Amino acid sequence: MIRREPLFAGLVVDENDRPVEVAYVGNEPCYVVDDAGFRRHIPSEVVDRQVLQQLFALVEGREDLLSEQAAQLLGQDDPFSKAALEMQFKNLNQHIDEVLAAGIPEEHRAYMGMMGFRVRINYHGEVVEITYPGEPMEP
Repeated sequence: MIRREPLFAGLVVDENDRPVEVAYVGNEPCYVVDDAGFRRHIPSEVVDRQVLQQLFALVEGREDLLSEQAAQLLGQDDPFSKAALEMQFKNLNQHIDEVLAAGIPEEHRAYMGMMGFRVRINYHGEVVEITYPGEPMEP
């Protein structure tokens, strides 16, 4: 069985801005949050789903613009391609399981980190904040 990596490994910090570790409980990847010396293992899927849902929510209402731009980038700016892409954008939440299974390549995660993407979680595994590229970072 292939061991799945957490989607946002290296991009997750705790409420005190300390990077969280990644560990495995059996084959289940977890983010490990240090809670005053107690290492809380939070299944990465719990955090990753929250982040994906928030990211996909950013797309809502912009599907037409995004599909048009994507079609142009792909060199397929005919009405049928645009419509197909728009349907994909409108149904992003249905693809969360596929994204979790496929993962994000390490080099893409590294690039996201360099651009300032960061996920802050509490010791319960709840996403407290997501910092997106282009947002000013705190000093």
